[in-house]
Amino acid sequence: MTANEHVQAGRPGAAGEQVSVLLIADPGEPAALAERLAESLPDRLRSPDRGERRWTMCVRRKPYLPDEQADFADVIDTVDPSSEAEDIVVYLTDLPRREDTLPVVADVSADHKFALISVAGVGGLRIERRVRAVTELAIARVLGEPDLRPGGARRFPSAQIQGGIRYFAPSGLRRLRLLSGMVRANRPWRLVTGLSKVLVGAFATGAIALATNTIWLFADTMGPWRMGAATVLSIVAMILWLILDHELWERPTSPDERDRSVLYNTATVVTLVIGVIVLHVALFGLLLFTACLTLPPELLSRTLGHGVTFVDYLTLVWLLASIATIGGALGSGLEDDAAVREAAYGVRQRQRIEETQPPPNQAR
Repeated sequence: MTANEHVQAGRPGAAGEQVSVLLIADPGEPAALAERLAESLPDRLRSPDRGERRWTMCVRRKPYLPDEQADFADVIDTVDPSSEAEDIVVYLTDLPRREDTLPVVADVSADHKFALISVAGVGGLRIERRVRAVTELAIARVLGEPDLRPGGARRFPSAQIQGGIRYFAPSGLRRLRLLSGMVRANRPWRLVTGLSKVLVGAFATGAIALATNTIWLFADTMGPWRMGAATVLSIVAMILWLILDHELWERPTSPDERDRSVLYNTATVVTLVIGVIVLHVALFGLLLFTACLTLPPELLSRTLGHGVTFVDYLTLVWLLASIATIGGALGSGLEDDAAVREAAYGVRQRQRIEETQPPPNQAR
């Protein structure tokens, strides 16, 4: 067992049958999920009819899956579960798997005692509970013990495939569920911390604008509709700049790839929308603190010609955050493409792009 493996054993001293499970996980969210599953699954898998059985869980972080649409048989050959010392091998990946347009949550082979689970396929909400349910379902299928299946196992439609059985996402908003899982894997809230130059450029733009009394007058006279339009336009400009300047838009090379490109491009746009909104909110908070700290109410009141309240500060910072977001779009040009992709995508998504696309300097 390697040093990076985590072991969760059953009750000490328990006698009887022992079942060992190896959880292989892609780096990032799947690996974190696997660690938590290794702690909770042994207790959940204990059956009253087999109280003497002990469960052993091991976790290994390694990305085996070469492509999200790889055949299940090829994945089995790549992982080679028969070479492992554990009885059952479960592989968690955050790459989305589909059959035509149906999101796939798991492929299970009882013969090879192997299961491949797509974390993205379960959706973007209540991920741990859903992945745990799919994992329990896969282990129950491998062992041929229906009693181990979770209560909601019937929600997953299934079909026979070569070498095993395939489980699909529950009916109803399947594509939306898959899209939310892909966006969740990209962790859009990390965009703020990942693009440090963007944040610094945006804050510097807002701080400079704060010292201009013309901006004070604009904020006092624009009204909520114009301010809202300015906010939307600034966010859209930031997103378009990131996509175009750093080549985040995928172009299909064949008609067969068009649907997949639409899915990935939609996930990219949603990821950036959430990330830029978080950036905008962060800028609003920083600029509000700066304005309250450095701009005296008397000075602002003299320029505006009326008494100043906290609402006037909020209105001013609202406009400043929009201007700062535009400055952040310009500052994003200072980031290299690798930094932007690292901030906008999860680990496996970045690896997929690097393997399927030429380097940016060659593409240009």
